[in-house]
Amino acid sequence: MDPIALTRQLYPSAAPSAPTNVVAVALLLGCLVAGAAAARASGSLVPLVVMTILGFVVMQAPRVARQWERAVVLRLGRFVGLRGPGLFWIVPFIDNISSRIDQRTITTSFAAEQTLTSDTVPVNVDAVLFWLVHDVEKAALEVQDYAQAVSWAAQTALRDIIGRTTLTDLLRGRERIEAELQLLIDQRSNPWGVTVSSVEMRDVVIPGALQDAMSREAQAAREKQARIILGEAEKEIAHSFQEAAKMYQNNPTALHLRAMNMLYEGLKEKGAMMIVPSSAVESMGMGGLLGSAALRQQSLSSGETGGPGKAGV
Repeated sequence: MDPIALTRQLYPSAAPSAPTNVVAVALLLGCLVAGAAAARASGSLVPLVVMTILGFVVMQAPRVARQWERAVVLRLGRFVGLRGPGLFWIVPFIDNISSRIDQRTITTSFAAEQTLTSDTVPVNVDAVLFWLVHDVEKAALEVQDYAQAVSWAAQTALRDIIGRTTLTDLLRGRERIEAELQLLIDQRSNPWGVTVSSVEMRDVVIPGALQDAMSREAQAAREKQARIILGEAEKEIAHSFQEAAKMYQNNPTALHLRAMNMLYEGLKEKGAMMIVPSSAVESMGMGGLLGSAALRQQSLSSGETGGPGKAGV
């Protein structure tokens, strides 16, 4: 990253001070023109020198602050007020602008590396902090470098919360942790005139061995759930068979129709083989049906292979 851009992001108060001051340039040019005219009229360079010095002094008075900036003015080292946005005036060589505070929302990235959770698991956590200065006077007078102070407060708060949170809560309860982290940072930074808008956790990195163990645990849990679902399905099927048996018990016609349907389903494909228990043949009277089905299957097979089978029929 560009060092200047990084400095502006981390230390907004240390950014380049002011935009081009057109009013100061105009005052200097006016003094130079007036001094040149007086020197020409008097035939001496003294008026030009005096007006030039005066122009350089006067051009220190007008200052310009951008819309999102507030200038902190000190008079002989004592705070006298805030100025801006727009054009404002100071007393040259007596007043000075100690800093320009940016009141826009600022983003700060922070991280906690190799921090132990409450169940002693080392994790790396990356987060982003969104904050702004709501009280410029406190930000300028109560803390040396409010941007760096906010960054350190965010890091220590993140480590504190990770240290009293389990890994499971850290992975599943991000919203709660972000809200708790925002509240903790806000409590620390409010005396500095800073308000935290939100905190967002970007990434939580855990050791590779632990990731493999968690993956195996999740796979085992899914297999267990699949077996439970299969067992429930078997129970429902057994219950359905039990109800069907009760209905067939007092209705022999329905039982025979079901047997015929079973034969049809088993023999509708050519070359299919169907094995029926002898007890089922005797109880449902399927002997004749099976014999007819076998003869029909034999005739179909003989018809495909050649004439002898057909002649035999």
